[in-house]
Amino acid sequence: MKYPKGLFILLTILTLPAWAQSPKQLSLTNDRVKIDWQSSAKGWSIRQVSVRKGNAWITLPAPSGENTLIYAADKPSDKPDTTFKDITGAIFPSEKYHYQQAQWAESINPVSLNKAGQAFYFFPNVGQQSGKNSITFEQQTDVATVRSEWSFDPAFPSDIVVKQTITPKKDGFFSLATPTLSSLTEQNLAWATVPGYFQGNKFQKNFALAYAYGHGIPTLPAIYRERCASTLSPMMTSKSGITLAVIPEPGLARDPWANDKITQVDWHIGLSHMNRKAQLSPTIYYPVLGEAKSSLKAGETVSYTFRYSLTDGDWFKALNHAVYDIYKFKETLALRQSKQSLTDRIQKMHHYLTDPKTSMWNIEEFEGKKIGAQSYLGGVVGSDKDAMKNADYGAMWMLAKATKDPLLTQNVLPYALNFKLVQQETKDNFFKGAVEGQYYLAKSKKFVEEWGEVVEPIALTYYTMLDIGNMLLFDPANAELKERLRFGADRLLSWQKPNGQWAVAYDRHTEKEIFKDIEDVRPTFYGMIVAYRLLKDPKYLAAARKGADWFLKNAIETGSFLGVCGDARYAPDFATGQSAQALLDLYDLTNDARYKEAAIIAAKIYTTSIYTHPIANHTVKTVNGVQRKDWEISQTGLSFEHGGIFGSATRHGPIQLCSHAGMFIRLYGLTKEPIFADMARAGAIGRDAFVDPKTSVASYYWNAMNRGAGPYPHHAWWQVGWLTDYLLAEAELRSNGRVTFPRGFVTPKVGPHQTYGFEPGTVNGEKANLVIDEKLVQLNNPSIDHILARSVQGDKLFVILLNNRAQPSDFQLAIRNGKATSKQLPAFGMEVITVDAKGL
Repeated sequence: MKYPKGLFILLTILTLPAWAQSPKQLSLTNDRVKIDWQSSAKGWSIRQVSVRKGNAWITLPAPSGENTLIYAADKPSDKPDTTFKDITGAIFPSEKYHYQQAQWAESINPVSLNKAGQAFYFFPNVGQQSGKNSITFEQQTDVATVRSEWSFDPAFPSDIVVKQTITPKKDGFFSLATPTLSSLTEQNLAWATVPGYFQGNKFQKNFALAYAYGHGIPTLPAIYRERCASTLSPMMTSKSGITLAVIPEPGLARDPWANDKITQVDWHIGLSHMNRKAQLSPTIYYPVLGEAKSSLKAGETVSYTFRYSLTDGDWFKALNHAVYDIYKFKETLALRQSKQSLTDRIQKMHHYLTDPKTSMWNIEEFEGKKIGAQSYLGGVVGSDKDAMKNADYGAMWMLAKATKDPLLTQNVLPYALNFKLVQQETKDNFFKGAVEGQYYLAKSKKFVEEWGEVVEPIALTYYTMLDIGNMLLFDPANAELKERLRFGADRLLSWQKPNGQWAVAYDRHTEKEIFKDIEDVRPTFYGMIVAYRLLKDPKYLAAARKGADWFLKNAIETGSFLGVCGDARYAPDFATGQSAQALLDLYDLTNDARYKEAAIIAAKIYTTSIYTHPIANHTVKTVNGVQRKDWEISQTGLSFEHGGIFGSATRHGPIQLCSHAGMFIRLYGLTKEPIFADMARAGAIGRDAFVDPKTSVASYYWNAMNRGAGPYPHHAWWQVGWLTDYLLAEAELRSNGRVTFPRGFVTPKVGPHQTYGFEPGTVNGEKANLVIDEKLVQLNNPSIDHILARSVQGDKLFVILLNNRAQPSDFQLAIRNGKATSKQLPAFGMEVITVDAKGL
């Protein structure tokens, strides 16, 4: 049958496949987000990205849509071919930091620096609107076909879900980046972060300072590993108040214990703040070139799914979305169930700490005094397995007072006090008032620092001001301790620079300032808070404020922090969390709202030191020959010692020492941000797989599982301290302030938990003292913790019951082996029972 010529042409057009029709415009549009593409000779590019904010539509700058495929015929080298210098011109990080050598080397190899392989940049030449909320793009390159399917997530209308597929045309190694949706310049940037690695609002040209410390945004498009990415969501916030985040689908990243052995260092996805052209745009790379699943034969396919999330708010709002909505943090918290109560752990550690054998307690003679401390078998320069250290002086004095145990009051405290007295330099010299070192070497009879012959102002804050300050809270009339505190305060004051800051460290011999490549963005000013509270001299408060004001400008505003572990070359660590409590304490003294707001910012930043992936479940795994459910060994809810490029978490994973837990509960009370309470609880409860059943001491590093204190026996004091702080913070929160106890000073080094027990607290309007007595109360449900307090008159015993579980709990309570009473508490509920204390 013949058709008129014009009609034949029309029928041909109507019957062409959809791919061949190639309209000039495509769009994804809903009531929250609009993305428009246009076709040109270069392919399909994004013409506009708009996000609704209130009643207005905000247009993102520099829309793109460019894709990046990376190919290598052979596996890329894992050896670095580049060196970097610090801002002083020295090779970074220097050979003496041998713990960091391997980690730094792998972080600057060609794959990590995003320069390995051949990059194919393209705008897809084929696009199809396959429904109002779905678009498919395809591109043929010389080495592979790339297909991308875009659609809105109906549950979260600000999220665009994208599935990408690579089909190789030849054998080799492949990596596919998420397309660039939009990019920012430094001028229109408000904040950028790869959580766990860095955060900030400005570029840092010195790569070592940016990459190793997060002091500014790296200007190279480095690819980060998921092992220290606390939340899998690189993101950037524009000055217009829109945050663009990229979030990989759960299950794509490595599982740190996939089956029956540690897989912490496996590298499945790469995360970056930039695309390969170094444009600031959050990007994910999958597979990682040269890593698992990147080696493909011609015709094989690999797919992965991710989402762009466009939030009409700041990075913290976007982080909450990734944590709760995508990675189901609330649901994983609900899995946590304790097999041993936290209260029982404190009671059992009391016995561990009074046994010289289990706690590795040593008494040595030094300068005419008998000094006591615990063995420290970790790395200390000059140590011959003879290093000794004390940890949490506040917890020591608290436990002694609350138990009235002579094994503590007679066998531990006097010798720990002597250790502190001889540790301090008292001669009239440049270091008077500071400590000679954190550690005592018994064989060579000298005090040393952790890593080299250095003296740090923050070590003065820690081991003079905080330790002596916490002891003085229990013994306020001790004139010798007051004099020693003043020595430290005056030295710290003399070291303060005119702008309010302190040096990172001084050389022990030359007295010259060292580590000039980094700034002391740590809460060193806290020492002056201690001095003012105890010595009442206004000059100390003025110095504290001066130091804090410098800190606000140079740390809080920029997102730059420094750690306190010398063996890790001060990689940012738990001192960031400690900064938040330091600022809260300064706010309490001054009522200056700037410090409260800065504390909240620091605490929000510290949430990026808490793992929120992978999603925990009930899968049974084998751990050192023992079967464990996945949630029991989950990293979710645990914090770093130090993360980043060369922190301990790269190999060992997070730590069990959740010093921040009590502070996070206080921050929840202050801000009503659920993430603070949820993270505190997820870190604190149901961690039995990491607790040594013989001693009730938790391991330090995650990878140690339940091997106990190991080479760090003094950590048990920190555990007593942070568990007490957490429980008392929960009691105050849940009682709406009807149960409250005065807080002392934060602990040295490991975080923000604070000292209790030096003064009576208040329970339902009555003054009461903390009591620890394991024979007084018996409970049959380990999810129920209890705190004991006795009225100052001695006639009443208060039993404060806390349900540390996301579900209601039934239990039986008996007091001094009396008749058991059946009770129930709601999820994370509490009750205070008042008992006649006569005879108890």
